[in-house]
Amino acid sequence: MFCSCTSNVSSTYRTDNSAAVKLHSSHIYIMCVSAESGIPAQVVAAIDINTTANQVYRHNFPDTPLWNKTIEGISLDDFNKLSFDMILMSPPCQPFTRIGRQGDVQDPRTKSFLYILDLLPRSRLSRLPRFFLLENVKGFETSSARDLMVQTLKDCGYTFEEIMVSPTSVGIPNSRLRYYLLAKISPENVGIQTSSEVLGAFSRHGESDSSEQPRVMAPTNPGTCQPEEEIQRGRILYKLETTTDAQRKENQNNDLSVRQIQDYLEPQSEINMELYLLPPKTLLRYALLMDIVQPTCRRSTCFTKGYGWYVEGTGSVLQCSEETELKAVALSAVQMKSVFRGLDQHSEEDKLQRLLKLKLRYFTPREVANLMGFPQSFSFPAQVPTKQQYKVLGNSLNVVVVAKLLRQLVS
Repeated sequence: MFCSCTSNVSSTYRTDNSAAVKLHSSHIYIMCVSAESGIPAQVVAAIDINTTANQVYRHNFPDTPLWNKTIEGISLDDFNKLSFDMILMSPPCQPFTRIGRQGDVQDPRTKSFLYILDLLPRSRLSRLPRFFLLENVKGFETSSARDLMVQTLKDCGYTFEEIMVSPTSVGIPNSRLRYYLLAKISPENVGIQTSSEVLGAFSRHGESDSSEQPRVMAPTNPGTCQPEEEIQRGRILYKLETTTDAQRKENQNNDLSVRQIQDYLEPQSEINMELYLLPPKTLLRYALLMDIVQPTCRRSTCFTKGYGWYVEGTGSVLQCSEETELKAVALSAVQMKSVFRGLDQHSEEDKLQRLLKLKLRYFTPREVANLMGFPQSFSFPAQVPTKQQYKVLGNSLNVVVVAKLLRQLVS
């Protein structure tokens, strides 16, 4: 998306009408980020080839011109006419995910990203943008694409910082660890804020899970960054949970710097519960693999585009039994343990009856949007199916995290 914005920057920079470009915008967060960050922006062109993403964007921002084309389909002349001052990039993550083929720059889906890098040198663009922010999944930091990007930025005279941040760092009970790069160029030779200053924007008092703590990466050796979740083993408890898993979740739930799930839920009276309850076949097949949270929990797993359609690894489900409605924390946890212990020793019918007691349901799209930091003003068109709502949210970013990073970038 291309946007004209007025950057409220420090005295080092003049406050003027500058322009920002948001690329690979199957994500629908950019205007929400602008409002959250306090940096005014007028989007002059939104670019996407995803029909649903465009439909949702048009619904929320009807006055913004929408271009249905690829990034590499935009000519150099068109870029120069926009005279943009900021690039916000979120390249397709599939070439870099740990569970994918990790095709890196050989993957065709990096074509638009490489096209932008080719435009950056001074010989191509008539004017270099002052600011650059990129997001991607964990795994990008060790890719050839990252190395190429960093070298290009250095050649163009940018200073930059790389940081891994999860929404838990801003008190949101959702794990979504992502790689971010912030870069700045200035004729006054003033660089980006220092590592400690960037980390300071995400300061937390809790220390429940070191893997979720924000950390600045060493540019010379990005591979030293610790994994999102250390693979540790322990004695299997109920479900397929190890003692290590249980301890990690307990630590997360005890972190008072993170808000509770119930702060992000829709009122029960506004939800048609039957639409979101897990069906019997899903309960019987995937019960042992689900990540189950209660309203009083202070954690949830990353929501992906497959949420509501697939179960394993796509996001947490919510326990809505009477015990959780009464906010009886210990009682609801005891109930879940009693349901799962010895579950495999029962008949299919008995298993189902035990599992149904938990009233497990999916988070609604609105609740996922809340956990992703979207403002209440954001909504979906009535004609967009629930499955597609989950999909575009799963492809998006956390608005609060990116807004904080933008403030750090332009300050």
